[in-house]
Amino acid sequence: MSNKGRVLVAMSGGIDSSVAAVMLHEQGYEVVGMTMKTWDYASSGASKKETGCCSLDSINDARNIAVQLGFPHYIIDIRDEFGDFVINHFTDEYLAGRTPNPCVLCNTHIKWDALLRRADQLGCDFIATGHYANVREENGRYIISKGLDEHKDQSYALWGISQKSLSRTIFPLGKLHKSEIRQMALDRGFTELVNKPESYEICFIPDNDYRGFLKRRVEGLEERVAGGKFVLEDGTVVGTHEGYPFYTIGQRKGLGVALGFPVYVTRIDKDTNQVVLGNYEDLAKNAMTVGKLSLSKYEDLIDRPISTVTKVRYNDGGTEAIIEQVGDKMKVHFLTGVHAIAPGQAAVFYEGDDVVGGGWIESNYNHEYYKLEVLQ
Repeated sequence: MSNKGRVLVAMSGGIDSSVAAVMLHEQGYEVVGMTMKTWDYASSGASKKETGCCSLDSINDARNIAVQLGFPHYIIDIRDEFGDFVINHFTDEYLAGRTPNPCVLCNTHIKWDALLRRADQLGCDFIATGHYANVREENGRYIISKGLDEHKDQSYALWGISQKSLSRTIFPLGKLHKSEIRQMALDRGFTELVNKPESYEICFIPDNDYRGFLKRRVEGLEERVAGGKFVLEDGTVVGTHEGYPFYTIGQRKGLGVALGFPVYVTRIDKDTNQVVLGNYEDLAKNAMTVGKLSLSKYEDLIDRPISTVTKVRYNDGGTEAIIEQVGDKMKVHFLTGVHAIAPGQAAVFYEGDDVVGGGWIESNYNHEYYKLEVLQ
C-alpha cells in the first residue's frame, strides 16, 4: 500500500486523463484506472463513426496505459444513470425553450457520484481526473480555482461538485500547460496520445446535430411544433420557423429570414411557439436570475453582495458583476450589457481565479443601473 494513498483515476483514453494517471503513478500513489461507459453510439441514430470517450478504441487506449504501467483498470457501465438524468434533462430543457449544458450536468451529477461510489468499493482514498483546474482547502471550505493554462481551463464545468466530493478530488494537471502535457506523453513514449484528435462534441450527439437527435428522441415533435412564427420584439410576424426547440438564444445562422440586416434569436416562447428576433444590441441584458445554486468558496452569500467576474458560457471571458443571494436564487447585476444570456446554461461566479460558485440561468432582463454603493 502506498503511503500517499490509493487513487481512482477517471480515464477516458485521451491524453489528459492518461497523463494524469501517469503523473500520479510516478508520484507514488497506488493508481486504479476506471473508464465510464456513458453512451452507446449505435442508439443515437447518428451516421458519424463512433469516436470520443465512450468508444471501444478509447476504452482500449485507457486500458493499454494501465497495462503498460502495471495498475488495474476497470470499465463501468453507467448508461442507465446517464440516460435517465442527463439525456432526459437535455431533451426536457429544449422542450421548455431553454438551452441545456449536458457536459456540466454530467460532470457534477453523474461522473463524480459514480466515481465516489466505486472509489469506496475499491478502497480508494481519492479520485482524480484530467481536468485543467485546481482545488484547495481554506477556512474549512474546498475551493475550485482556474487551471494555470487559461486556454484549457475547465473550472467553469466543475462548479456543481459537492464539498464532500471536492475533499477527495485531485486535479494533477491544474498547474501545467497543455504543451507540457504533450511533452510528458512524448517523453514516456505515448506518441499515439499526442496524435489522437480531441473531441469537443456532446458524447451522445457525435454528428453535432442536436435537432436531429431531438426529432429521433421525441416522437411526433416535428409535427407538433411546426409552423411557429418568427416575430420581432413589437410582435410583427416576419416568417415561419420549424419549431421553437430547434433554436437557441443568440443564433444568427440558419434562420432563413432575410430582413436586410442581421437578426438574432433574442427570446423563445414555448407557449406560443414563437421565436423572437432582434438586432445584436437587443441581445444585451444587464441582469439575470440564477437558480439551483452550488457555492464552494462561501457557505452562503445571503445579505452579502460581492463583486465577481461572471461567465455565462464556457468560452465566455466573463463580465464584472455584483451578485447577491436572495433565498435560494442569485441575482446577478452586470456592470455592462452581456450578449446572448441563454436560460438553461450555467453561470459561474469568480473572485480572481477562485470559483465562488455557480448555478443554472433561469431568466435574463434589463434594469436600471445597479448602484455599486451596496459594496461600501
